[in-house]
Formats: sequence, C-alpha cells, structure tokens
Amino acid sequence: MEISVDPIKVDRKNKWITFFIYFSIFINSIVLFKEPFEFYVGYLIYLILLPIFLVRYGFNKYLFIIFFVLLVNGVFNIIIGNDTAGQFIKVFTGLFLSYFFYYYVILEFKYDVEQLFKWYLYGCYIAAILGIIQFVSFQLNFFWGYNFHWLFNKWGVAKGGNFGIRVNSVFGEPTYLGAVLSAAFFVSIYNLFKKEPYYLTRFQSAIIVVVYILSFSGLGQTGIFLSLIFLAINFGLVRYIFIAIPAALLLFNLLYNNSKDFRERYDGVIQLFTTGKFELGKTHGSSFILYNNYVVAMENAKNNPLLGSGIGSHPIAFEKYSIGKKIKVYGFNLNSADANSMLLRLISETGLFGVVIFLFIIFKYYVKRDENNDTFHWLVSNGVLVMILLNLFRQGHYFINGFPFFVILYIYNSISYQNHLDKSKLITDVSEA
Repeated sequence: MEISVDPIKVDRKNKWITFFIYFSIFINSIVLFKEPFEFYVGYLIYLILLPIFLVRYGFNKYLFIIFFVLLVNGVFNIIIGNDTAGQFIKVFTGLFLSYFFYYYVILEFKYDVEQLFKWYLYGCYIAAILGIIQFVSFQLNFFWGYNFHWLFNKWGVAKGGNFGIRVNSVFGEPTYLGAVLSAAFFVSIYNLFKKEPYYLTRFQSAIIVVVYILSFSGLGQTGIFLSLIFLAINFGLVRYIFIAIPAALLLFNLLYNNSKDFRERYDGVIQLFTTGKFELGKTHGSSFILYNNYVVAMENAKNNPLLGSGIGSHPIAFEKYSIGKKIKVYGFNLNSADANSMLLRLISETGLFGVVIFLFIIFKYYVKRDENNDTFHWLVSNGVLVMILLNLFRQGHYFINGFPFFVILYIYNSISYQNHLDKSKLITDVSEA
C-alpha cells in the first residue's frame, strides 16, 4: 500500500482538531452520563468529526469487511440467545465508530505517523508533569494538588505503593496510566541511554520514567519488563543479554520484596494458574478476577470457537461459567463486562476470527531496528507494540483511551517504513546506474 506524506498545515483548525483528538486519548476520567452506557467526554469528538470524515474519505473496505462479519455474527448470537441486542449495539457501535474515526485521523493528517506519535509523546510528558505535582503534593499533604476529583468525576486517589500514593495523574486509575504511557516509557528508556535522544529531552524522558514507576501499577510493571525485552531484542539479544536479564531480575526482586500489592498479585496468579485453587483471605482478589475470566473465556470458546458468541456477550457467558458465583464477598465477580483482559474478551466474543486478526497485525506490521535506516519507525513500532500487548493482557475495554488509534498507527508506521525502504533502494539503484 503506497502512501504519500505532505507537510501538515498547522492552522487554527488543525490545532483544535489535534487538541480534541489527543484529549479523547488522555482523558478517560470525565463521564457525561452513565446510563444506558458510560459516555466519556472524549466521545464528543467522534460525533463532531465523524460525519465530516465519512463524507470526505468514505469507508475503508478492510475495516468494513471485518465489522460486517462481526455484525452478522452478533445478530446470529442475539437470535440464539448468546447475546442481547442492547449489549451488542452498545459495544459494537463504540468499536465501529472508534476504529473508523482514528483511521480517518491518520488520513486527515496525511499519514504523518511520526508527527502524530510526537504529539502523543508530548501529551505523555504533560501527564507526567501533573503526576509529579500529584506525588509531591501528597507528600506535602496539599489536598488540592494531589486530589483531582474536583476536575474529573470518574477519578479517585489511589492509595498504596511505597510512598502512600500510586500516581495516576489525569487518568482514572494507575492501570490506565500504565497502559497509555507505556509507548512513551519505552522511548524514554531508549533516550536515557543514547547520545541523541528522540524528540523528548533526557530530562523529559526521566520525568516520564519516574512517574511510570511511581504509578505502582501491575500493568506498568509488566510494561517495564516488556520494554527491557524489546530493547534487548533490537540492540542484539546476545550482546545485551548479560545486562538485560540481570537488570530485569533485579527490578523484579525490588518490586517483589518492596511492593506488597505486586507480591500478592504475582503469588495469586501463579497459584491459580498452576493449581486452580483459591483461598479466601489469602489469594489476591484481582488475581482471582483474571483467572475467573480466563475460565469463562475458555469455556465459552469451546462452544463458539470460530467467531465467538458475539461482541458484548461476555457478561452472559460470565453468568454461565463463572467459578466465583458462590463467593459472597464483594468484588470477586467484577469485570464481567470486559473480561479483565482484551485477549480473553476477544477469545470469548470473537473467537479465532478476532484473535487471528490481532496476531496478524502484530507480526505482519512489526518493525525491527535496522542500523542502516532511520530511528523513529522502529521506536514507534516497539513502543506501540508494548501498549498493544499490555491492553491484550489486562485491559478489557476495546476502545478506551484511544486504543484503536495506536493499533492503526502501528499498521501505518509499518507501511511508512516499507515506503522508506523502497525509496532508499530506488535512490541507491539510480545512483549505481
């Protein structure tokens, strides 16, 4: 697929469009209403710009085919009782609108993947600065500096960690911070060890790294390990294995011995997935929730292996297969809507069809570091891949925080890289001729 990149005209209109696009990515902590579904303030940009984009660009045939299959499968499962019309329409509509919207964003900004990613990095830096303010304010007991509930109605102070607070900045939970800032964390780690940092300064990169760690998010800690692994792979696993593995083990030991929450989550997951046994009062609740949804997804997949039981159907499968029905303690049957993991939700609701699509995207469009070519393509690819994997592991919501934007960015970054290689080869051939 051939794409051409022209300079983006940064006029007043583009500035406002850019602001609201990234607002929809970073602000998931303002909800305008909760019934019949949670309407995040970022969704407003969909309603405003989608009609304009649709007239201007039309439908993407590949996206249209995928969603047509999901639509037909959803209607069929509603008829046979595996799904409900209300749940299907709610989730399918949000998924459809968000993927088409962010696809149009790539087109609107003339396929300029690097500029779009740089704006994302700048947004992460601003969020990290607010995170530092939150952390320092908590230590000084300055209420208005660390409690942002006066600004965000779906937001709360996350107590815990080694310093009494788990930083969540503008995000509703530290988990969301761990997901959204993960690609920026990958770039920041790269910047701290290279002579020529990419886009962010070393100071800005250090701020992002510090805030990412201070979130004490289990998802963020997974992001740290993935970032170290991908950096080791890209710079030569054999050469850096003697640094990466000890560093990863050291970091794991520090977290395990100094973070009670991390230790209990880790022990709980290992115990459940190896023995299947749960001990009330000992096994960490979030570990059980993940394992319970794993059981539900696997059981549901046995009956609906190819296409799943339909978008939005996991809560119904949860009612059928949950192993936590007899547990009367509150909290152990949470996350039935999103399966606590996008991968588990894909298995349950879309079967092999949805899982294969994501695996195809991950492997087909991955860009590995090439010492003879530019830097930004592989940085974007690996950073966004960390984010995609984290969402697959522990974020069950299909389109919160602009996740579809990063999936589409990952694809078009690979296409841009291939065009770059083709042009370089053409220039070389002409020069030799």
